[in-house]
Amino acid sequence: MDYQEITCESLGPVLRICHNRPKQANAESERLLGEMDHALGWAKNDDNVRVVIIGSVGKHFSAGHDLTDPLSTRTGLNAEQAWLWESEHYMGNALRLWDFPKPTIAQVQGACIAGGFMVANMCDLVVASEDAYFSDPVAHSLGAAAVEVLVHPWVLGLRKAKELLFTGQRLTAAEAKEWGMVNHVVPRAELEQHTLALANRIAEAPPMAMRMLKRSLNRTADMMGFRTSVMAHFDTHHLSHCTDEHRAIVEAGMQASMATAKKAQGG
Repeated sequence: MDYQEITCESLGPVLRICHNRPKQANAESERLLGEMDHALGWAKNDDNVRVVIIGSVGKHFSAGHDLTDPLSTRTGLNAEQAWLWESEHYMGNALRLWDFPKPTIAQVQGACIAGGFMVANMCDLVVASEDAYFSDPVAHSLGAAAVEVLVHPWVLGLRKAKELLFTGQRLTAAEAKEWGMVNHVVPRAELEQHTLALANRIAEAPPMAMRMLKRSLNRTADMMGFRTSVMAHFDTHHLSHCTDEHRAIVEAGMQASMATAKKAQGG
C-alpha cells in the first residue's frame, strides 16, 4: 500500500513504522492511525516480520490526536455516534496494537503527548531519547477524563499516574525511566541505532516461543484487570465529554485550550 502519513521500512526481521507528519508534530490524524492499523494488520501475518518498531519522522513522536483534522469522519457526530467511532478508531486501534502477537517497541523522541502517549505505551517496550517528554494534559486542556485508553496506571503505577494526570505536566525521559515506564534512555543521535539493536536481539528468539510468551504476559495483565479497566475508563471518558465544563472549553476554542495546556506543561 502507498501510505501517505506513515512510513514502513523493512530492516531484516524488523519492521519500522513511523508517523510521518513532521510539519504537524506528527499529530495523529484519522488517516495516519488507519494506515498504522493497516500496516500492523499485514505485518501480523508476515512471517518475515518478527519485531515491530513504532517511531516517528522529525523532531517529535506525536503531539497527540489531530483535533483539527479536516478529513476526519468524526466531525459533527452526536454522543452515540462518537462513542461508536472512538470504539473502533481510538480504543480499537490501541487494543489491536496491544494485542499484536509479535513484540513491539516504541521509539520516542521529542513530544509524546495524549494520543501519542497512548500509542507509545500500548507497545511492549519503550526506548526514548534524552530530549523526549511525555504528558496527558487532556483534563486541563479539554475538561475530559484523560485520553480514551487509560494505560497510565499500568505503566507508571497508580500514584505516579495520578500525579501526571492531575497536574497535566510533562514527564521527562529520565523521570519516565525512573518511574518504570521507559526501558532505555539514550542520546538523540543514538535512538534509532539503539532501538534497532534491541529489536534485532529480540528477533533472534524463536518466533512461536516469543508469540506464546507475549500472549501469556498480556493474559497476566488481563487477569489483573487491564482490559476491563481500560474499557470501563473509555465509557467514563465519553461521559466527561457531556459535561458543561467540556462544552465551555470547546466553545471557547480548541486552540486556546491547547495553548493553556502547553503553558501548564512549561512549554
